Amino acid sequence: MKKLVLAYSGGLDTSYCAHYLSHEEAYEVHAVTVNTGGFDGEELKEIESRALELGVHSYRAIDAVQSFYDRVVRYLVFGNILRNNTYPLSVSAERIVQAMEIAQYARDTGATHIAHGSTGAGNDQVRFDLIFQIMVPEVQIITPIRDNQLSREAEIKYLRDAGIPYAWEKAKYSINKGLWGTSVGGDETLKSRKPLPDHAYPNPLVKEDSQTVTLDFTKGELTAVNGKKDTPVANILKLEALASQFAIGRDIHVGDTIIGIKGRVGFEAAAPLIILKSHHLLEKHTLSKWQQFQKEQLGSFYGMLLHEGQYLDEVMRNIEAFLEDSQRKVTGRVFVKLHPYRFELEGIDSKNDLMDASFGSYGELNRGWSATDAKGFIKILSNSGRIASQIQGDS
Repeated sequence: MKKLVLAYSGGLDTSYCAHYLSHEEAYEVHAVTVNTGGFDGEELKEIESRALELGVHSYRAIDAVQSFYDRVVRYLVFGNILRNNTYPLSVSAERIVQAMEIAQYARDTGATHIAHGSTGAGNDQVRFDLIFQIMVPEVQIITPIRDNQLSREAEIKYLRDAGIPYAWEKAKYSINKGLWGTSVGGDETLKSRKPLPDHAYPNPLVKEDSQTVTLDFTKGELTAVNGKKDTPVANILKLEALASQFAIGRDIHVGDTIIGIKGRVGFEAAAPLIILKSHHLLEKHTLSKWQQFQKEQLGSFYGMLLHEGQYLDEVMRNIEAFLEDSQRKVTGRVFVKLHPYRFELEGIDSKNDLMDASFGSYGELNRGWSATDAKGFIKILSNSGRIASQIQGDS
């Protein structure tokens, strides 16, 4: 039998693939779930049970939460990356790491085929295929849903006819949870007019008061929440548990897909948005204006390439080196106030704060230069404009 590794989530599409490839195509299917923060232990047991019932030869769950942070999330923070100034790249970033883990597993186990449940209408097909073709070019990619243009109804009928008794009907809202946020899709996101209702989001409003939280960053990484030190991954989870009670981080992202159509998706990302905005504020105090300028360009470029599945291009390692080096002085504490549905950044405290009153206070007092110095500086600064105006005039 031909050995095939299937990227398996336990949903309808990958369940169809598991049964179809095992029974109809006679592959030796090895189902693999890559956890980037969306599953707990009980959920993974249920996914394993379903995979074995569908007829796979073996099942493996790979814990890639730390790998996800090390490879991608830390650079999203360093770059303050929000796609279209809105979306923290929750799902797209996960897919890259999931694809790499699947490819590595296929290589390690000597698989000749690799499969995923993507349709032909989304971004994930591009991300998975790109990674697979670069990392394991000798392995053949199988995509039954895309290749056969299957509808959900056709998949459900096939599984029911095969005696698989699960309730496969699509939930009103699709939820995709991970370490770096949760995406939410529904009928409202298929068109341009309507917002998602409150009940579509996974975390309802629990707290209606206000609460101040402190975030400590060390060289750009979140190292403590409310003064308690822990790993960045643990701190992200702690902040998410706290801030999600305020229903913070809800929005709808509208963007250009890799395949050239517009897409609209809701998301809930309390911790990612608070971390990114807090980190950005700390950088405003600790980095030079030219560091900030270059970071904005490279961060945006990094996010675009990541979104489009180009993570393995060597330019990404070049950008990561710049982003990491830029964080040498980004250490300090940020004070954040949480409110229902929103948060505000109150201020920072850092030994590297360049807003040092000993040099002067903006709009108030100058201590490092005289009035004569200021007049001369401004006169020289006006030279290029003054020369152009006198020689060329309004023409």
